Amino acid sequence: MTEKILLVDDREDNLLALETILEPDGYSFVKAKSGRDALKVLLNEFDFAMILMDVKMPNLNGFETAQLIYERDKLRHIPIIFITANNYGEENIFRGYKAGAVDYVYKPINPELLRAKVSVFIDLYRKNHKLIIQEQRLIAINKSLEEEIKERKSSEDKVKELNRQLLVNISQLEAANRDLDQFAFMASHDLQEPLRKIRMFSNFLFSKYAAVLEDKGKDFIDRIQVAAQRMQELIKDMLTFSRVSADETAFVNADLNILLSEVLEEMGEILDNKNAKVVSGILPVLNVNPVLIRPLFYNLISNAVKYSKKDIAPQIKIYSEISPSVNGNNLGNNNRGSYCRIYVEDNGIGFEQKYAEQIFHMFKRLHLNTEFEGTGIGLALCKKIVEKHNGFISARSKVTEGSTFIISLPLPQENPTQPGEKKIGESPALKE
Repeated sequence: MTEKILLVDDREDNLLALETILEPDGYSFVKAKSGRDALKVLLNEFDFAMILMDVKMPNLNGFETAQLIYERDKLRHIPIIFITANNYGEENIFRGYKAGAVDYVYKPINPELLRAKVSVFIDLYRKNHKLIIQEQRLIAINKSLEEEIKERKSSEDKVKELNRQLLVNISQLEAANRDLDQFAFMASHDLQEPLRKIRMFSNFLFSKYAAVLEDKGKDFIDRIQVAAQRMQELIKDMLTFSRVSADETAFVNADLNILLSEVLEEMGEILDNKNAKVVSGILPVLNVNPVLIRPLFYNLISNAVKYSKKDIAPQIKIYSEISPSVNGNNLGNNNRGSYCRIYVEDNGIGFEQKYAEQIFHMFKRLHLNTEFEGTGIGLALCKKIVEKHNGFISARSKVTEGSTFIISLPLPQENPTQPGEKKIGESPALKE
């Protein structure tokens, strides 16, 4: 599949320059010499991977053309990169993003930077195209099954056949979920290379031209670096999230005290910088995946440190208990259906209890990035890790009174209480 790019510029030499820079990457091009020409092209063609458009054009400028393009539903998925020789103020830059731009490229054009930016969006277009095809295939399968359900209700044999088809469909859906996880991993992994180039070239730009740049230019470069750093952290968290589903590391009987100590040692500098104090009870030995339990502890402790109160050192308590009942039903002396509950309690800013479920959703954040840094993936990762262990995680909190995260992990049947675990009603032996 050859990706199509729409080039829009009122000057022929600019169109030729763009085509020359990008042609080695194997794209095909459609050229338009004005905003009106671009709109005429888009009346009949919708399969563009992206649009590169000059801002300053006669009659319709780039911003106005973008607004008209995105008025059509069939065209809203096409990303637009504006090309401009002007150093617009923040208000005009915001106007461009509001019109639909995903990025800017400034003249004179840096060929490597342009190719890197285009490569990022072309790569996403390819993977999205694959997902759309897969989604259409699944929709067709589900539609076919729905029709069979209506046809097969009349006889038991037909119902049995329908059940068989449903099992096949479930298998296909599970395979599709695995493909989606693999896509997330591949997309995040492949984004790192162009991101490294963006950071590298912005560093080159600053180091070579810092002396001739105005303060505003230096500020723009600094913003590029900050945005690239945030994107790199987001990609790292997405990769970690994707690996949880694919992680087939064997479960072993592991001492949670040792795993917690390793995490605290790794976080030593972070804890020292905040004067944070972690007090832990004696945790049990459980059948877990150590590779996943470490980031579970890391994210919960990191979360407690991040959302601490100003001028008050974070205090974090970690302890456990064995619950011999589920939903209030006593199950006797054995541990069948029992859970080990691990509590991570802090004295931070807390949150309203009504958000207790939403905080575990991907990218859900209760605070602005300007208040607290983060990607919004940490708690979603914790939820996925706990579910990988057939357990569940919940939270209790009040604003200004801190939060308590509760990890519930199932115990093996007929498994006696592990050394160091406590039953409900006992006080955990806490240690610093």
